[in-house]
Amino acid sequence: MALLDRLRLELDRAGRQAQRALDEGRLRLDLYRARQAVDRFAQRFGYAVYRAKKSGTELSPEEMLAHMNNLAAAEAEVTRLETLIAEATQQRKDPHIADPRKPTNGGSPGSEAPPGASSNEPKPDGPPSGGTAS
Repeated sequence: MALLDRLRLELDRAGRQAQRALDEGRLRLDLYRARQAVDRFAQRFGYAVYRAKKSGTELSPEEMLAHMNNLAAAEAEVTRLETLIAEATQQRKDPHIADPRKPTNGGSPGSEAPPGASSNEPKPDGPPSGGTAS
């Protein structure tokens, strides 16, 4: 029986490792696409400025702001993805680091509280327990 438990543990570990690798690959693909989006926004911005200068006018403040906001949002997405990839890479190098996006109970793996377990927070669909509704 111990052999089967050991085999199950190793298969679970290998499965988690493979899932992390797939997740990291997906993040890297998303990062590549986000960088392409930054390049497209920058290109559109450059063309808009060029066309405005060529016609002897300036880019309107609203159009300038729209281009700047698009570019800033795309760059923020690249930064977010780079951070997630760095975290995934660190976790892959040291698998004992807990995933910061997953809650931990301080217990052993698999000891998560069941849904509906007691909590200190009031239930969103009714008044807090122990009080009276006014």
